Amino acid sequence: MSITPAEKERLIKEYATREGDTGSPEVQVAILTSRIATLTEHFKTHKKDNHSRRGLLKMVSKRRKLLDYVKSRDEARYRDLIGRLGIRR
Repeated sequence: MSITPAEKERLIKEYATREGDTGSPEVQVAILTSRIATLTEHFKTHKKDNHSRRGLLKMVSKRRKLLDYVKSRDEARYRDLIGRLGIRR
């Protein structure tokens, strides 16, 4: 249910703000979005997996907090990020 190391590496390269960047909010949000999408697909076939659903809700909450942080710091950066990821709000 996790993402592959190659996928994670691709996301880091795509969303990094500078060389060697792995911890910026943009990278963290991109990785969380990928993991959320993977778990969402998992729940289409495993409807009663409530233990993993709790993890999904925690990831969604963490992503929301990171997005709120980016929005409070720089509105344009926030709009660009949600546009690139294709998430609404």
